[in-house]
Amino acid sequence: MTEFVLDCVLFDLDGTLVDTAPDLIACLNKTLLVHGFEAVSEAAVKPFISYGALAMISNSIDSDDEQLKARMLEFMLDSYQNNIAEFSGFFAGIEQVLSGIENLGLKWGVVTNKRERFTLPLMAALGLDQRAACIISGDTTAFSKPHPEPMFEACRQAAVEPENCVYIGDAKHDITAGNQANMKTLAALYGYLKQGDQPETWGADGLIRQPQHLLQWIESSLCH
Repeated sequence: MTEFVLDCVLFDLDGTLVDTAPDLIACLNKTLLVHGFEAVSEAAVKPFISYGALAMISNSIDSDDEQLKARMLEFMLDSYQNNIAEFSGFFAGIEQVLSGIENLGLKWGVVTNKRERFTLPLMAALGLDQRAACIISGDTTAFSKPHPEPMFEACRQAAVEPENCVYIGDAKHDITAGNQANMKTLAALYGYLKQGDQPETWGADGLIRQPQHLLQWIESSLCH
């Protein structure tokens, strides 16, 4: 077994690197109201953000009308694209983590299931697009997480080997994708976990309760 030599830190986007919940929930509630439904609380819908806008809609309305959901999805996504970073921002400590990673001479990047039409403007709005070694969206490759192909594409773009990367995410499909790509994996417990989620069973190499703990994990891994 080859020794782990950390070269690159890869992040999921929503719920791990950036707290996008305020904008996503605002757009969801606008969509619900326009289509005759009541707005929902942040607590009720935040756990479904990692599974996409359709999951947010489906868990907010009592309807099996797939055409209605499709119309609502289109409305919500258009609204979100036009309000990509009104209220979104970094989780507390993330800016220091990114600076710390860069100061250690390591690369970092993003692998998300969010589509490019949202990922790239969001990264640009936050000033991250020129700093990231790779930005992989849900439609960058033919597959999205939990398939490992996005992870491999990230490594190609960042010019690193998968076994020298760590991937951090807040959903089981994040950890599955990272593990299948032979990366180290960390579960972000501060993210958008659902009730009943058991991240300790996902097969991650570690559990991160706060972003600052990620930097501690990185520094510890470099000492071995």
